[in-house]
Amino acid sequence: MNARHHQSHQHLLAHVDSAKAPSATLDAIIVPNGRPAAYLKEAISAAKLLDAHLVLLCSMRANAGSAALAAKRAGVRVTAIDIDLLPDGVVPDFATDDILRRSRFHRPVDTSLKRNLGLLMASLAGWKRILFLDDDIILPDPGDLRAAAGLLDAHSVVGLANSGMPDNSVVCHALRDVGVRQDVFIGGGALVVGEAAFSSFFPNIYNEDWFFLLDGLRLRPSAVTGTAWQYDYDPYNDPRRARGEELGDTLAEGVFGLLDNGLGLAHADERYWTEFLPERRRIISTTIERVLASDIEPAQRARMVAALKASIGRSHLITPDLCVRYLRAWQDDCVRWRKHLRDLRRDHRGRLGIDGALTTLESVAGSRRSVPA
Repeated sequence: MNARHHQSHQHLLAHVDSAKAPSATLDAIIVPNGRPAAYLKEAISAAKLLDAHLVLLCSMRANAGSAALAAKRAGVRVTAIDIDLLPDGVVPDFATDDILRRSRFHRPVDTSLKRNLGLLMASLAGWKRILFLDDDIILPDPGDLRAAAGLLDAHSVVGLANSGMPDNSVVCHALRDVGVRQDVFIGGGALVVGEAAFSSFFPNIYNEDWFFLLDGLRLRPSAVTGTAWQYDYDPYNDPRRARGEELGDTLAEGVFGLLDNGLGLAHADERYWTEFLPERRRIISTTIERVLASDIEPAQRARMVAALKASIGRSHLITPDLCVRYLRAWQDDCVRWRKHLRDLRRDHRGRLGIDGALTTLESVAGSRRSVPA
């Protein structure tokens, strides 16, 4: 079944020159904000230029009050929420979380929660076109967002091409650093999403944005245009990064490898993963050998090897059965998410606007503190 790592999945996307794309407006820009307000410059500028509502979902080093004040001073319509103050129940419980919660594969991060909350807000507010924008992304030409929004008439999601630090896993960074061609794909860092894709959700796993692009069975119509630039970071700084990525990277690369071959989720059975997992480990072990034999600076070489050993160590805990169970749970979660959306829309018909959306979510899960414009 050709169960191997693919260097690129770009052929799955429609590639459109932003200068030749139709133009449309964005209703909102949603930022999963984890950094201080100074990092919101790009999002605030884009929201002002496009007259889009700015939604800031804050945690870690971000503060909703400071974030909202920075946007208001720029004359931007803004809603900022401290995620830590959210009660349970705003976003439904997922079976995929249950599988990983008490295992070494659990990831204590809130990016998926923030993006799912953004989808709920957009759906209830009556928004049709939104942008997910991370706070470590630079937009060389914010006008590219109009092109991406215009392409939503023919595509469910449109990503901006990453021309900065490649948004790859530790394993893929290492492959590139030893001379193997390794492409990047579109991702949630700069992703324009149409209403048709609100029925997708982001599971709490590495490469959650790749899973969002799927409808439960296959890839939604997806395109890439324009340019985004991601801040530099050191992928080898902490081996825990590699451990935390391994399950999500394995599942996503395995699933998208099937898509590359014209197959679908139905082929992701135990037999497939029994072939794919040893090949994944062979790639990592071979990369370790190539790093050790390279002329990479010794300290950097040691960090790379430590990270790759962390990846392959975690990989040995991944079984074909776990892969199958996770994907089945994810498909169940896709149904659960769509039902959650339908129930909210059924109980609160019409375009509620952002204030109505917030009120509705409060009624679903109790009171919550926010900082609206």
